[in-house]
Amino acid sequence: MSTQENVQAVKAFFAAMGRGDEPALLALSAEDIEWIIPGDGWPLAGTHRGHAGLANVLKKASEAVETSYPKPPEYVAQGDRVLVIGLAEGKIKATNKTFEDHWVFAITVRDGKLTSIREYIDTQALARASQSDASV
Repeated sequence: MSTQENVQAVKAFFAAMGRGDEPALLALSAEDIEWIIPGDGWPLAGTHRGHAGLANVLKKASEAVETSYPKPPEYVAQGDRVLVIGLAEGKIKATNKTFEDHWVFAITVRDGKLTSIREYIDTQALARASQSDASV
């Protein structure tokens, strides 16, 4: 696949995520996808593997976080790697606390399917927003 085709696969993945279209997300992902979300102290942190792991993290995200993206992300690609650079604003539902998260997703695409996603995010902002007032 060309670099441009890899970018298109990643853009389609992000569009499906924005629509909450799980069947499309699974179709765009390799069966052995690995999604690493760093951090501690917030609901989505961890390593999520395979279609079951992807479905689970998407379910957790819809239950735990409200997120918006005030501007379209930037895509930078070389070969099978696509970096997606963006800004998320949102709220952790359990605490009703807001956050601003500047992030980068490093994504590998193989044969038109996403095989790995590694997030580089503001883990402190997300952990702070996840803490209840009693734990501060």
